[in-house]
Amino acid sequence: MEKVTIPKLMRMKKEGEKIVMVTAYDYPTAVLADQAGVDVILVGDSVGMVMLGYPSTLPVTMDEVLHHAKAVVRGVKRALVIGDMPFMSYNASVEEAIRNAGTFLKAGCDAVKLEGGSEMEKTVKAIVDAGIPVMGHIGLTPQRFALLGGYKVQGRDAASAKKVIEDAEALEKAGAFAVLLELTTSEVAKIITEELTIPTIGIGSGAYCDGQVLVITDLLGLTMWTPTPKFAKQYVNLSEVISNALKAYVNDVRTGRFPTDEHSYYMVQGEFEKLKSLRQA
Repeated sequence: MEKVTIPKLMRMKKEGEKIVMVTAYDYPTAVLADQAGVDVILVGDSVGMVMLGYPSTLPVTMDEVLHHAKAVVRGVKRALVIGDMPFMSYNASVEEAIRNAGTFLKAGCDAVKLEGGSEMEKTVKAIVDAGIPVMGHIGLTPQRFALLGGYKVQGRDAASAKKVIEDAEALEKAGAFAVLLELTTSEVAKIITEELTIPTIGIGSGAYCDGQVLVITDLLGLTMWTPTPKFAKQYVNLSEVISNALKAYVNDVRTGRFPTDEHSYYMVQGEFEKLKSLRQA
């Protein structure tokens, strides 16, 4: 299998081939996503909410994301792996941002992602100049949900739409290899996708983007809250499957139907009698 690279993603945009991206947080999920033909795997700071039970992405630390990133990297052969830089890992200073971004590459990731538009242009350029590929993230930026007034669609009016477009242009100018557009109106996503030479990846931003990303737990029906976002298509209800399996296991153990001889091991023939003799000596 050909390893997915940044030049390959650029070719996919140019040739009109859609880019498929998902989040993943562990080895088995990464293996399955890679084998399914997913092009890009993001080890998102969403790990805090979907795997660690945090109320938002803000408490997530570098150590936590890196722990999961290393597991994902071990399971991937083909996909491009992106480490998501958590809140305050790139905000305090350019030097710290470069250092933390480099830690993701040392862990085996191919690139990093960070949130913010024109205000992050200097930081993105510095990280790229240090030899670290960067994916930008604009529109709804969950790490800044308080400033945005909550998890709201961006670009509904002309002024905010213009800001999102300018943010995308600033990130391309800074050297980002791609831009993730979250909860951005379809019209704005279309303009950005047509004007930028780098790929756009949408989540809740319509069909015009060069690619799409979904959180793996939304896709698999494992999200622990309701309702799920409007943009999240559920392909299977694993919550129900897993719940039914666990209930069956509980019932089997309590009623003595598990384990049976099929699941048990026994001593070599004649050794049990020897053991009894040894104990009686």
